[in-house]
Amino acid sequence: MNPTSIHAQPPLEYIPPDFNPWIWRGVKTLLPLWLQWQTTIKEIEGKNIEQLADLYQQFQAGNIRFLMAFRHPSVNDPYCMGYLVWKLLPIIAKQKKITLKNLPHSHFIYDRGIPLWAGSGVGWLYSQLGGTSIQRGKLDIPGLRSARELFVNGQFPMAAAPEGATNGHNEIISPLEPGISQLGFWCAEDVQKANRKETVFIVPIGIQYFYLSPPWEPIEQLLSQLEKDVGISTQNHSLDPSKLYERLYGLGEHCLGIMENFYRQFYHQTLPDLSEQSLQERLEKLLNVGLEVAETYFNLKPKGNMIDRCRRLEQAGWEYIYRDDFKDINQLSSVDKGLGDRVAEEASLRMWHMRLVESFVAVTGYYVKDKPTAERFADTVLLLWDFVAKIKGENPLSRPQLGPQQAQITVGDPISVSDRFEGYKKNRRQGVTHLTQDLQDALDKLIIHS
Repeated sequence: MNPTSIHAQPPLEYIPPDFNPWIWRGVKTLLPLWLQWQTTIKEIEGKNIEQLADLYQQFQAGNIRFLMAFRHPSVNDPYCMGYLVWKLLPIIAKQKKITLKNLPHSHFIYDRGIPLWAGSGVGWLYSQLGGTSIQRGKLDIPGLRSARELFVNGQFPMAAAPEGATNGHNEIISPLEPGISQLGFWCAEDVQKANRKETVFIVPIGIQYFYLSPPWEPIEQLLSQLEKDVGISTQNHSLDPSKLYERLYGLGEHCLGIMENFYRQFYHQTLPDLSEQSLQERLEKLLNVGLEVAETYFNLKPKGNMIDRCRRLEQAGWEYIYRDDFKDINQLSSVDKGLGDRVAEEASLRMWHMRLVESFVAVTGYYVKDKPTAERFADTVLLLWDFVAKIKGENPLSRPQLGPQQAQITVGDPISVSDRFEGYKKNRRQGVTHLTQDLQDALDKLIIHS
């Protein structure tokens, strides 16, 4: 988002679900064309879908409530989930003679910030598809109330990404946010209070992407472009993975040095000479400094892990841009509007530091080294492209496409929330923590290691 275009605005409004079956049918019909036109996905395969078909049958019979908790490595994940539920699931149900009363669909939870960068039309479309918005990083009462109501009484099962945001890694899962587990326990609580007998489940769904053929040449070309962007000159254009790794490591080290000097010189941050430390140690210290620069401006104290801190910073920035005291913006004086715009611009600039950190939360110093596959090279080179694009002020949505891919979706074993409910009532915080960790472990087991 270009800070010069930021203006102070009234507070963000909650976008309620307003399911429209005609819009749903249209989107379902157009999805294969959209995948072909707008993505690199050429094939989508599913594993263990009969288990999901059985869950849908039980849901439609009124025996269970469930939420599909899907991995979120890519912006294409929602399309894959749509394809799973709308296309693959009915085929498998028919093959396995599992009778479904209605064509399958799902309500879903999405970040209220998506329509801010993707356009207001996306918010309308998500609402028409039965999605409900929620603001991360704050107590969003309308959003939480809607998600809770849909989980308990919605005409479809639920879907949500417990990682909260894409992390760009095919084979690493970010720490999960606890909200999905909390929703599960709220659903179990509401079902029990209503004297209903449904069992509540959370179903882990793995999503991964594999190149149909290793795109070593596009990887090398993108690596060369990034080296040029940061001022590295190279004459070695070998496609040998060991040579590419040397260049990738050198690029990462160079970018770290640039940013360390940037924060030392212009933000007066104390970053000692870190040349003797590992790349991972340097990266973690740099990310911490980036967050501290933003937290200092918003007068926030560091609290929780880096993802928690990113969410709190995001909400703080939104509160400076989408202001409660600007509800009747047309009644404000031009001076008040001008000062509000200045605050909004500065808040957006400080949020830029958080956006950089957000892209690198899941980065490790060994991801490519341990297994130098084309997929892992591509994940890392594209994350570095995100980094350079954000610094250059380019559109992060125009990510390079390295080659045609296959998406692999794996349905995991359902985790019973109802079986854990008595323990949750005794210690709610511990109950949520344990369920979140078990979901994290379940999603991790669904990763296919190439």
